[in-house]
Amino acid sequence: MLAELHFPSEPILSEQLDDYLERGWFRMGQTIFTTNFLKFNGLFYSAIWLRVDLETFSPSKTQEKIRKLNSKFNIEVRPTSPNFSPEQLILFDKYKKSVPFDTAPSLSHLLYDNDFRNVYDSYEICVYDNEKLIACGILDLGKDSSEGIVCFYDPDYKKYSLGKYLMLIKMEFCQKQAMKFFYPGYFAPHYSMFDYKLDLSSDAMEYLELSSNLWQPISQFKVSETPLAVMNQKLRELSECLKRRRFEHQLLHYEYFDAEIVKTLNGLQLFDFPVFIFCFEVGTSISNPIIIYDVLSQQYHLVICDTAYKLDNQLYKEHIYNSHLLQMTQHLFASESAEAMALVVSKSLQRV
Repeated sequence: MLAELHFPSEPILSEQLDDYLERGWFRMGQTIFTTNFLKFNGLFYSAIWLRVDLETFSPSKTQEKIRKLNSKFNIEVRPTSPNFSPEQLILFDKYKKSVPFDTAPSLSHLLYDNDFRNVYDSYEICVYDNEKLIACGILDLGKDSSEGIVCFYDPDYKKYSLGKYLMLIKMEFCQKQAMKFFYPGYFAPHYSMFDYKLDLSSDAMEYLELSSNLWQPISQFKVSETPLAVMNQKLRELSECLKRRRFEHQLLHYEYFDAEIVKTLNGLQLFDFPVFIFCFEVGTSISNPIIIYDVLSQQYHLVICDTAYKLDNQLYKEHIYNSHLLQMTQHLFASESAEAMALVVSKSLQRV
């Protein structure tokens, strides 16, 4: 599946966390999830998972300057407690009000889903100006890997680049624990909010290539080869083939591609492709065939989807499908060739 969510009922073993992280999963509250696509402000993006090879990582000149800038501050590293100190709660609230994006309403919601239990082996790195807490970062430890969950800091200390400083301290702490990899989450090409993660290392940074399921050097990354870019390109090629055959269809983005990682919908095996070709017109019935392009199999697939739930009062959005939650129920045909798929579709589905 391209989007998935698990609910660990027992503490996650260190080797289990290593395995999750290596496969492109990440913590969300007390759950752990994976996704390969994102949507912000109505636009769709690929989620590209990142990690830093700690065995080859060394601080850049910029990171060394940030370290020197913050050398007067004190650092404490300790296991995280669900009972946050008043100073941490005040600091997070101050940070939350200063950033131009939405954050979790509270630390306990962000980390514990307000449940005050933790299935992860979590540590916190606190930075103090004398006795004043000015920054805090949370990370989870596996056996050979760690994941950086959150950094928050006092906006009055903005000139000290405390977020980048915390990321550096996290990685160096993990190096001292003889860990192999540090996972900062994903970034989204063309969506700059996550680009700061790329600054962690130019030489030791790797990304998870979905098509091969292998970690590759970030130097080999190409925006034109992201899963969403490839899907859009392949489906546009197919659309041109269908147009030449005068076959009625629509190329649409699917608004609910990540519904499977919504807790109340998890486990329904919902359709998770962000873009597809809808055969015939979009109507009230969702029994028409659709065509997807799967970057894993590198094939077009003609499938039938049924509705899992009809969503009322959805506003019409051009080129967006948002009237139903979909479930794939039948596979009809697959081909690597756009021409072959167009031929099969036009001959077998053309209206009389």
